[in-house]
Amino acid sequence: MKQGRIEKALSGFYYVDCDGDRLTCRARGKFRKEGTSPLVGDWVEVGDLGNGEGVLEQILPRKNAFTRPAVANIDQLVIIGSGAIPKTDPFLIDRVAAIAELKGCEVILLLNKCDLERADDLYNIYRAAGFQTLRISAETGEGLEELKPLIAGKLSAFTGNSGVGKSSILNALDPSFQLKVGEISTALGRGKHTTRHVELFHLSCGASIVDSPGFSSFETEELNLELKHHLPETFREFVPYLSDCQFVGCSHTKEKGCGVLKAVRDGKIQQSRHKSYLRLYEELKPLKDWQEKK
Repeated sequence: MKQGRIEKALSGFYYVDCDGDRLTCRARGKFRKEGTSPLVGDWVEVGDLGNGEGVLEQILPRKNAFTRPAVANIDQLVIIGSGAIPKTDPFLIDRVAAIAELKGCEVILLLNKCDLERADDLYNIYRAAGFQTLRISAETGEGLEELKPLIAGKLSAFTGNSGVGKSSILNALDPSFQLKVGEISTALGRGKHTTRHVELFHLSCGASIVDSPGFSSFETEELNLELKHHLPETFREFVPYLSDCQFVGCSHTKEKGCGVLKAVRDGKIQQSRHKSYLRLYEELKPLKDWQEKK
């Protein structure tokens, strides 16, 4: 029996890296019976059948799992925003950051196109909220050397709204990345009828990355009851003030004696972050416990 990590899943096959030895595996039928799907990023036990083939026997305990992209054991979400066109709405960042906090992922915020716009507002908001925030430019290379040690040795998912320069950043980090993605797109015949799959890529700086869809995929799949029940804690700078509320069960929206609202008034919590909290609160409010997927 060997242990390894699933690096690609496609058409019922799982490509597992076992210390540099890559096995093409099918999964045991028991996973389907149990309603469990192996995911890219999963650490697994496989049986080696020889000739580069194997059978997936066991999924080892997960740190976390995402629905879309279908990945597991993500160490950090790298959210890409911009103060230039297209300018990023802070709410999009806050939505993904809340999901990351719920899943136990670290968050790194990259403000791309800083050669065109320094994005001071976004930079100040997220630095104040305690996020690792970097100004970078895929065009000039600014900030890329600072980014590399933050992602080296970790599995990161890169995400950002359309046009913000995600692919440009990855290509700037490792020029061979574009070639790899191009080869895959050609092999899959990508076009109007796209074959979507998830794959891990290894960059020359020692980082492993999964190139995920933009913000829209998180909007419906991950806005669930778990997030509703833990929403205040997913805004990290709220946490020191949650115990200061006068009433148990405070929603931190309009109550008297709310420690979070006081912190907003005192400038200890950024107003834009609390506005995002209110928007998410209203989005999640209609969800009822009996609606949770079984």
